[in-house]
Amino acid sequence: MGELELARWQFAITTVYHFFFVPLTLGLSILVAIMETQYLRKGDATYRRMAQFWGRLLVINFAMGVVTGIVQEFQFGLNWSDYSRFVGDIFGAPLAVEALLAFFLESTFLGLWIFGWDRLPRGLHAACIWLVAIGSNVSAFWILVANSFMQHPVGYTLNGGRAEMTDFFALITNPYLSTQFPHVFLAGLATGAFFVLGISAYHLGKRSLEADFYRRSLRLAVVAGLIASVLIVPVGHFQGQRLEEMQPMKLASAEALWDTEDPAAMSLFTWGDQANLRDVFAIKLPWALSFMVYGVPQGTVQGIKQLQAQYEQQYGPRDYVPWVFATYWSFRIMVGAGLLMILAALLASLFLWREGIRGRDRLLMGLTASIALPYLANTTGWLLAELGRQPWIVYGLMPTAEGVSPTVSAGMVLFSVVVLTVLYGALMVADVYLLLKFARGGPSLIEAEGETIELRPAKTF
Repeated sequence: MGELELARWQFAITTVYHFFFVPLTLGLSILVAIMETQYLRKGDATYRRMAQFWGRLLVINFAMGVVTGIVQEFQFGLNWSDYSRFVGDIFGAPLAVEALLAFFLESTFLGLWIFGWDRLPRGLHAACIWLVAIGSNVSAFWILVANSFMQHPVGYTLNGGRAEMTDFFALITNPYLSTQFPHVFLAGLATGAFFVLGISAYHLGKRSLEADFYRRSLRLAVVAGLIASVLIVPVGHFQGQRLEEMQPMKLASAEALWDTEDPAAMSLFTWGDQANLRDVFAIKLPWALSFMVYGVPQGTVQGIKQLQAQYEQQYGPRDYVPWVFATYWSFRIMVGAGLLMILAALLASLFLWREGIRGRDRLLMGLTASIALPYLANTTGWLLAELGRQPWIVYGLMPTAEGVSPTVSAGMVLFSVVVLTVLYGALMVADVYLLLKFARGGPSLIEAEGETIELRPAKTF
């Protein structure tokens, strides 16, 4: 493999790994804030213990997210210097705001929250975790501002071979961002909810002596998980409709739609031949794709062949078709995982309603396994978003092949790929060990370390 392929592999590996931690921080921080707010409102010590236990897992996850996220920004200057030179005037602004405002907000107040138990007034301490939750999601917003420019460039002008910002307001009101951020926010909330749901189900299945603790955790997780997983459906639908306007090739590749159709059928199963741009075998639902895109059973959806010809005329000779196999199945795995999340949340609701339900233990084992569903959906969703944009690193402006660093050799990139893969593998082992240790140990393990023992009366406003 050459420099381009290795640089792409490195960015994909490190980003997928980093994105394991981000959604959990986004969602779990909100749930921990709700738990502590309940403690503040009701004075019930169980909610305090819940906030401390789930907060410990949040801190472990947050630390891993920070460590793996730092590498992302260094890659822009090392492996993608031509890209950084081209888009730095625009890309640097939201990243700077994210680092100077949002990241410092969440990290500073997380520290205050960790060490402020019984030292800060209760209301102020609860405000700290809410600021962590707000900072985490604001941080995600600014990262997505930058990514949305790559997906749908706005507010710029080309000058001397560089893209220069002309309208900062256009960046933050990018129509691509208007559906991308809600999707990521809800995905984060779902990830946090199913993390709490799965661990709570595990302990309830083990007949834990802390049954009330985990039942309350499960109740909160079910409400948050059901709301998030249901709302993702219309948000994802609107995002798909935007693709027909902004990235029709991504939509066509996600459906393996080789030719323009009106009305367009939705693929239920397709085995395609990308080399010849045709179906080998396909099962399709008539007019369903047109209905999804336009809300009516008629409407033209552009096909891969016609878009390839259009782009060749518009941008010049090049293969503009992304890896159809990857985009097609990433989309279906993402949607399938999302539907299973709704089912799992409903089954968990049934368990809370009737704990003596037949097959209780098998149900709880299944709910424990549902922790994996949002991670699967998050990863495949990211792959769809980024692979479907190819061959563009900035859609319509800069091909990915032109963004790689010209002075970095394949050997250099291969070395960093190997080092980062080994290092990230070791970090993953440490992370899984710590999460399993505290998740299995439960709140009693934290209490054994003295974290929930009040050394002095808690202050209040």
